[in-house]
Amino acid sequence: MRHCADARYVWNLAVEQESWWREGHRSAPGYLEQSRQLTAARADNPWLREGSQVVQQQALRDHYWAMKAFFKGTHGRPSWRKAGRDEGFRVVGQRGKAWDARRLNRHWGEAWVPKAGWIRFRWSRPVPDGVKSYRITRDRAGRWHIAFAVIPAPIPAPGNRAVVGIDRGVAVAAACPRERCCTALG
Repeated sequence: MRHCADARYVWNLAVEQESWWREGHRSAPGYLEQSRQLTAARADNPWLREGSQVVQQQALRDHYWAMKAFFKGTHGRPSWRKAGRDEGFRVVGQRGKAWDARRLNRHWGEAWVPKAGWIRFRWSRPVPDGVKSYRITRDRAGRWHIAFAVIPAPIPAPGNRAVVGIDRGVAVAAACPRERCCTALG
């Protein structure tokens, strides 16, 4: 819960800085400036220094990517995170150095969380090679979830110079019984 609170606190500070920005004024601080501010805040506040710096930096990085997606037009503006509703944090780094995951038995595993120790989780599928981060979230029912992030291997082309299409989603879906569709179209 402490990591969740730290990540939420840093995220909300970044949202507050963005909310003060107005068109025609100097831009809000970017990720690098916010990282420097976080370092200074950790030096001045022992309660913030007790938390994991990795978790706090990742909250800033997540906010940075959320703002990029907002300005690109693919997502809405990042908003405040509320305790009890938006609980979660991300840990990054190389497996074995910054974090690790191990299987205990057929159904259970453990993941190393910096400054928290080993946490148990239900092992539902293998942790693939090449994982560089994981996210731990808590839903409103109080259940914790862990998700390991990995970039999947590229899918090879068919090799016969045929065009391969990818369906990214359907904008408008329509379904009706056959007799109605035929009468409407005919």
